[in-house]
Amino acid sequence: MPRRHLHMTGADGAALRAALRDLRTELGVPGEFPAPVLAEAEAAARSPRLPALDATDLALFTIDPPASRDLDQAMHLARRENGGYRVHYAIADVAAFVTPGGALDAEAGRRVTTLYFPDGKVPLHPPVLSEGAASLLPDQTCPALLWRFDLDSDGRVETTDVRRALVRSRARMDYDGVQRAIDSGTAEEPLALLREVGRLRETLEQERGGISLNVPEQEIVAQNGSYTLAYRAPLPADGWNAQISLMAGMAAAELMLSTGTGILRTLPSAPDGAVGRLRRTAAALRIDWPHHVPYAELVRTLDPHLPAHAAFLQECTALLRGAGYTVFTGGRTPDPLLHAAVAAPYTHCTAPLRRLVDRYAGELCVAAVAGAAPPQWATAALDALPQRMAEGNRLANTAERECVDLVEAALLKDHVGETFEATVIDVKEREPQVGTVHLEEPAVVGRVESPSARLPLGDRIRVRLTQADPGRAKVLFAPA
Repeated sequence: MPRRHLHMTGADGAALRAALRDLRTELGVPGEFPAPVLAEAEAAARSPRLPALDATDLALFTIDPPASRDLDQAMHLARRENGGYRVHYAIADVAAFVTPGGALDAEAGRRVTTLYFPDGKVPLHPPVLSEGAASLLPDQTCPALLWRFDLDSDGRVETTDVRRALVRSRARMDYDGVQRAIDSGTAEEPLALLREVGRLRETLEQERGGISLNVPEQEIVAQNGSYTLAYRAPLPADGWNAQISLMAGMAAAELMLSTGTGILRTLPSAPDGAVGRLRRTAAALRIDWPHHVPYAELVRTLDPHLPAHAAFLQECTALLRGAGYTVFTGGRTPDPLLHAAVAAPYTHCTAPLRRLVDRYAGELCVAAVAGAAPPQWATAALDALPQRMAEGNRLANTAERECVDLVEAALLKDHVGETFEATVIDVKEREPQVGTVHLEEPAVVGRVESPSARLPLGDRIRVRLTQADPGRAKVLFAPA
């Protein structure tokens, strides 16, 4: 589910680069891949295990950020002759390159997930695979798990199929380009249908009580040798694309549940206290939230371009905490079963180049459709996966949070003592002199401490930057 994402363009400063190096060391982030792992990856890239089914005639396309090369998913959408839609969704087949029990498999088990830093990433798999032979790059024939969904005219899934196949993506697109093409009417039908199917799936999500947060992304842009911070509000195309991935994750969960063996991504319902706190935040930000309106319905009315709404959406991510993985075997019903934000059983299966668990979920789904027992290497790893993923996610979350803090400090380090317009978006219940402020310019969310007075939740105030030093002191404000 969405978190506060960080993207960075432009040249980096020496102090920030040094602080990021220190952060990697402090967190114990994996370094270079060991030589045996690289050698095994090179060999696998030259000769992967190829499937018999050839689906290279499908004109698949990918949608990713412009600089991405680890492309996990490609899709093709079409109308069915008898009404409804057919969606093909290809997922990179990492298992075609990784030998169970080998050096590459062990290293992936150690890394768990790709880590993202402003100045680069620490990949789950060697780039020769994740950005090369296993990636669904345009005009490259490679193995994939090819999902096929037949939908009715309302976007509901009628039939699901997944099997190994050779695929060949025809086009690599980014979100801005997709949005322009669809809005201008220049998109060819397979792409134009993304809006149609995406909106139908959003309606179904609303009906079942699911939640998708359009949380603005924090973007750092270099201009003339200096940095500015801005928010990028997600485009509608981001949401439509996410609905295809969400559909696959729900279908995968149902397949595994049908066989009695699998792993789900689960999230408990938010406690009443958390929702109550969010209601107080909404009131402070002057967001109208009638008592009869459910949380999920309110979220859909918010405009992430508005500062107060953007701040509230960011606070909403607190209700997504507590997600984990639930393993089930022997036909037992998993407990917990649901992902509260999805409002249905759900699993991670669409990003195997970047997340360890997806390779196992995909393998179990292929076996389920084939009516075969899943391979022993997949089932043997299930019990350990929740703990591995929890540890990997903790590291990823810490790295993300610390990177945000570092970059904000680097951008503001020469502005200590200056004042800014801000909105108080959070006040600690037991420490009303401590809270969080949301700056509109630059787009910073930081801690504020008042020497004595209670902070006015929801009010616009002027704050003075009291500290900002990358690697030493995170940004801190005080009422001016």
